[in-house]
Amino acid sequence: MKIIVDADACPRPVLQSCLELGCKYDFPVWTVASFNHHIDSDHHIVVGNASQEADLKVINLTQRGDIVITQDWGLAAMVLGKGARCLSPIGREYRNESMDFLLEEREIKAKLRRAGGRTKGPRKRSVEDNLRFQRSLENLLLTIPPHPHP
Repeated sequence: MKIIVDADACPRPVLQSCLELGCKYDFPVWTVASFNHHIDSDHHIVVGNASQEADLKVINLTQRGDIVITQDWGLAAMVLGKGARCLSPIGREYRNESMDFLLEEREIKAKLRRAGGRTKGPRKRSVEDNLRFQRSLENLLLTIPPHPHP
């Protein structure tokens, strides 16, 4: 079991929480980002900056029982399909029941943007977002039974 972070657009406080909690609960933390990002991690994988390259690497690394951190709804859907758990950087756990709605919303917004419309971007990140994420990840890690060392 490992924590995998889609680190291309991951806020620094989220990455820091992953590294700290991974260490505290003895779970390896893998980070994946394009070569445009400098990430300090024991298990960091650098990919090119082509579209979806980091997402494909995250999916290839993901196994049943892993925890993946991403804000990409499409990647979250694929992660859930592999039997892994998935958290957003604001601490919301993605669930299969809500995926159809999220993906449909994403498609509607993309269609609007292609037609020249504008959609709101994410709101400014708050201290509460950081605390909520940390609590959510820690609660998730506490639900996982201890793992034996090889």
